[in-house]
Amino acid sequence: MCFSKNQAGDLQQQAYQYLVEGNYTQATTLYEEIIEVEPQVKSHYWYLGLVLLLQGQEAEAQTTWLFAMTEGEDQEIEQWTTELIQVLQTEAERRESLEDWAVAWAIRQHIREIIPIDIENLLHLIQLSIKINNYTGEELISFGVLELLQSEPPIEVNQEQLMQVLQDVLHDAPDHSQTLEFIEVCLPYIPDNQKFIDILLETGFKEASIQGNTALAAKITEFGLRLEPHHLELLPNVASFHQNAGNESRGIELAELYLSLVDNLAKKVFASHLVLRGLMHAGSKYIKKANAFLKEHETLLKSLIESDPTELDQGTTIRLFSTYFYFPYFRDVPQENLALRHQISQVCQKNIEAYTRDKTEKYHQKILSRQSLEISDRPLKIGYLSNCLRVHSVGWLTRWLWQHHNRDQFQIYAYLVSSKGREDPLQSWYINQADKAYEFPMEASDIAEHISEDEVDILVDLDSITFDMCCEIMAVKSAPVQVTWLGWDVSGVPAIDYFIADPYVLPEDAQEYYREKIWRLPQTYIAVDGFEVATPTIRRDDLNIPSDAIVYLSSQTGYKYNLQTARLQMQIIKEVPNSYFLIKDLTSREFLKDFFIQLAEEEGINPDRLKFLPGVPLATHHRANLAIADIALDTFPYNGATTTLEMLWMGIPMVTRVGQQFASRNSYTMMVNAGINEGIAWTDEEYVEWGIRLGTDEALRREVAWKLRKSKQTAPLWNGKQFTREMEKAYQQMWQIYLDSRG
Repeated sequence: MCFSKNQAGDLQQQAYQYLVEGNYTQATTLYEEIIEVEPQVKSHYWYLGLVLLLQGQEAEAQTTWLFAMTEGEDQEIEQWTTELIQVLQTEAERRESLEDWAVAWAIRQHIREIIPIDIENLLHLIQLSIKINNYTGEELISFGVLELLQSEPPIEVNQEQLMQVLQDVLHDAPDHSQTLEFIEVCLPYIPDNQKFIDILLETGFKEASIQGNTALAAKITEFGLRLEPHHLELLPNVASFHQNAGNESRGIELAELYLSLVDNLAKKVFASHLVLRGLMHAGSKYIKKANAFLKEHETLLKSLIESDPTELDQGTTIRLFSTYFYFPYFRDVPQENLALRHQISQVCQKNIEAYTRDKTEKYHQKILSRQSLEISDRPLKIGYLSNCLRVHSVGWLTRWLWQHHNRDQFQIYAYLVSSKGREDPLQSWYINQADKAYEFPMEASDIAEHISEDEVDILVDLDSITFDMCCEIMAVKSAPVQVTWLGWDVSGVPAIDYFIADPYVLPEDAQEYYREKIWRLPQTYIAVDGFEVATPTIRRDDLNIPSDAIVYLSSQTGYKYNLQTARLQMQIIKEVPNSYFLIKDLTSREFLKDFFIQLAEEEGINPDRLKFLPGVPLATHHRANLAIADIALDTFPYNGATTTLEMLWMGIPMVTRVGQQFASRNSYTMMVNAGINEGIAWTDEEYVEWGIRLGTDEALRREVAWKLRKSKQTAPLWNGKQFTREMEKAYQQMWQIYLDSRG
């Protein structure tokens, strides 16, 4: 067969067209014919080998390439290799443009075999491994990427490509053991510190808020401080991650550094809150410092209120919502606490209205122009806004309301902030239960827009100030009626109309100092049909507790433990023979052990009588393990809530100290609504007396436990269906009040 030069060129174009079309048999035939005519043209071999490779004939492809290079001089072989690499790289790029990731990956693997130190190709391979879901992290080592990036002198690398790969790795597999080492070796190549820090922060927020891995979030974001140790956006976030992860000393150190650097009063307030937060998370180790610092923090808050700023940016504004979070943990003075809370929230409200003026006005006009207001011929639309409708205390408690909602009369809308997606089984349940559900993994700027478009009638905030983003959403008022329920006390946001309570959880005169209208349900502000309980994972003998001992239990978050209340608990233990105090900190921090051991020694109690219940991953096992206890001792001035419900459901008699604020009356209302009064104390003296009496009077313990057992069939606390009817009636009445207000 004989071709002219022009004919050979035409055939080569035809062969390549067959390759592009995926007609590999025809392409192979043509390339073989062309090679017969022009055996000296090496590019024909490169394309023939490529076609064979695309057909999965890897050995034949390599043989074709090697055959073409036989008998070549070193310089020629080097040139031919460059040509071959170019052919393979061009095809890999074409496949990538078609999103044919698997084929591109296979081609780049062959490039790697030919030139194993081509860093650009190796970085492409990492990205492709992620895209085809076979990335394990080991590739950073096996491909030699880490080793190459640590070369001396440093290698030349496309810094933008490296940053993109780093972002892809952090997005896909931040928890792989090699990821932190990869960030480390990337540091000398960072072209843009701010972009690098943005990547780290995005990953940190995702790991902390969605995955719950605050320790990893802290480790990842710390790398940003290596480049800019005084970065004012990075510092507070890294500090917060460390505090949440239990690394209190580092969290406090960074918060104090941040406080020393900021000069804006509003930012100083948040920085001060962050220091206080660290001290609270560190518990007993810093308890005296925390008490003293609270006064300094309050002075800053009052200065901010007096200055009444009106041009704060969004980030600064929404952070202010959390700055009065810890006051109820220190003092049971609701009039003072709420006055401060309302004033700070008023500052936030004004600034939110300023920077969202157009949106706020649009939502207001949309509400005024709504035609379909009467609900006689349609269901009432209830929207639930929360970061916690998942495996979380709020998630466990809210589900009974959702389960029993009358779907003929109510449509349920779910607005899930920082959604964990379907990987969280309880969140998945909520999504399936809702008539319409939205998941917002990180960005929540358009949540209010969806609420407005859905024409929700009543928006219920479940988080209060535990999640500041929800406060901002409530502040723009995209629904006609807005309610706070369950997650915390009121946020103080002026745009919220009602706060759900009951006859017990707030004092009779509470409306005098609450700006929100208190809506008291007739019996209880929360009810559940029960809790799932698994098999216990620990026994008394595992903790070296005698079978005939009296076991007291406290199971709370670390900063709920108050020094004065803990001393009262020690008095009880001291007065009850053969008694032990079992302590479960839900955050599993070491400092709690030191706190109670030191306190026991000061009170003349053998520290061996203190036992520390280890944490378990599943709530069902946690509840089962509570059965070790004979009596539960509540915290004050901040009571238990979900923990109280769990104790009562498990039939454990309880001692609670009742105060004046919402946080110090949770256990009181739950005990009353479970049908028991035994253990409700109105003074410190009564708290100790009830603790001793329940510990020494076995008949009384049995009587209370029997009442709790019987209450599961009769008490309001365990009647989710009745509670739902009362909530629904409240919603209907709230809506009627709104209609009447519109004339």
